[in-house]
Amino acid sequence: QLQLVESGGGLVQPGGSLRLSCAASGFTLDYYAIGWFRQAPGKEREGVSCISSSGGSTNYADSVKGRFTISSDNAKNTVYLQMNSLKPEDTAVYYCAADRSMHTWCGRGYHLSRSYEYDYWGQGTQVTVSS
Repeated sequence: QLQLVESGGGLVQPGGSLRLSCAASGFTLDYYAIGWFRQAPGKEREGVSCISSSGGSTNYADSVKGRFTISSDNAKNTVYLQMNSLKPEDTAVYYCAADRSMHTWCGRGYHLSRSYEYDYWGQGTQVTVSS
C-alpha cells in the first residue's frame, strides 16, 4: 500500500520548535519530490516547503524562510521539517505530499503552488502554537 505518514505535531509555546516527519511506504522517495503544506481553519492550503528527490534542491514560502528547514534521509525513506521560532500563525494541520513528475527539482512556482500536481498525500498532523 502506497502511503505517507506524518508525525511530530503537537502543542508548543511561541518561540518553540517542532520537527515533523513524513515517512513513505510502498514506494521510494528516490523518485519523488516532497512538499509540505499546511491548512489553518478557514484558510486556503498553503505550500510551506519542498525538497527534490536527491535533496539537492529546496525551497520555502516567505512566511517560514529562515525559521523552517526541510531535509531528507532517503535511506529511511523519510523527509523532515524542522520548525524553529514558531509563531501562533504557524498553527495549522501540516500535510506532506509526493510528486513524481517534477521530482528532480523543487520550485516555489510549481511545487509550492500546484498542490493538485501531487500524487500522494498524508493524513496530516496538527501543529498548535499557543501560550
